[in-house]
Amino acid sequence: MRATSTLPNPSTETSARTNALFMIVLRVLFVLGLSAVGWSLASDARIVTGAMAGQGDLILIGFIGTAFVVIALDIFVPRKSLTAISGLFFGLIVGMVVAYGLSLIIDLLASANVPGELTQSQSSFVSALKLAIGVICCYLAVSFILQTKDDVRFVIPYVEFAKETKGARPMVLDTSVIVDGRIADIANTRIIESELIVPRFVLQELQTIADSGDKLKRVRGRRGLDMLNKLQSNENIEIRMLDVVPERSAANAGVDEMLVDLALQLNGKVVTNDYNLNKIAQLRGVSVININDLANALKPVVLPGELLSVKVVKPGEEMGQGVGYLEDGTMVVAEGGRERLGEIVDLTVTSVLQTSAGRMIFGRLDGVPVAERRRPKTERA
Repeated sequence: MRATSTLPNPSTETSARTNALFMIVLRVLFVLGLSAVGWSLASDARIVTGAMAGQGDLILIGFIGTAFVVIALDIFVPRKSLTAISGLFFGLIVGMVVAYGLSLIIDLLASANVPGELTQSQSSFVSALKLAIGVICCYLAVSFILQTKDDVRFVIPYVEFAKETKGARPMVLDTSVIVDGRIADIANTRIIESELIVPRFVLQELQTIADSGDKLKRVRGRRGLDMLNKLQSNENIEIRMLDVVPERSAANAGVDEMLVDLALQLNGKVVTNDYNLNKIAQLRGVSVININDLANALKPVVLPGELLSVKVVKPGEEMGQGVGYLEDGTMVVAEGGRERLGEIVDLTVTSVLQTSAGRMIFGRLDGVPVAERRRPKTERA
């Protein structure tokens, strides 16, 4: 069982506050930008002459009102998210390209509807209008990309090219699999080609367990930290500490929910020993690698009649039985092995029994007859 912290995650709350603050700053800059355009237009004596005389305040109010209307429309759009820096950069590029195309259309409309050359007043008005459209396009493009991150698709008529994952998918490590430690032994075999991801909230959970007042939890937490150091020093794998919070997770989400969300975000796999997390991830369509299932799959297969060598370490429950263990922990019951305690004996496998606790192998020494299995007692009528 994995110890899961029920306390609110500080990194999650910090990320949520940062995103909210960034959106506030973006909207303030947008309002200031359109206000500056409106003010420059209202204060231009060439614009506010003739029919527009004395309308400078209305022009400024109109631009400010337009800014708030655009922001209101943006707020009611379902919010998604994307990394702020890349969204800002790509959004500005898209916004400027769209604004340039619209400015060409405005120039064509102005030249088609105004005979002769544009006057200074008309030219200033067209320039201010194109600038305002540019600000609006950049804002909408940045806001749209910041709130959209999942499936970036390029659509052409009748054909859709969806995002595809190339190369090995990253493997997101769970707290339980780090504490277990077998992932480090698997990494030494050089069978892992994917990048191992250790989220920051998993590291924080390990630190919390390591500082626990419970001695057993404290030992488990410190073992997990030691295993992380061992993984980082392993040259056969690539491991990365990811300081990111899944964007679909709520501020009070648990570690299990954030692990599944992060795996969905990275299109990766969850590596765990936790049975409950295994089922939750499968229900949400996330690939899971369970170390226990992997260990069971790698246990050697023995068939009745095969020879097997095992060291008898203790007597069994039945008379004359001895018990030994294979390297993977599989229990071997040796008929006639009670008198050979501490010795390595050769057995002939008679049967294999799969139980909820694991697999048991029954065998007998040469010359020892097959003992009858003890049957459960039945109550007399």
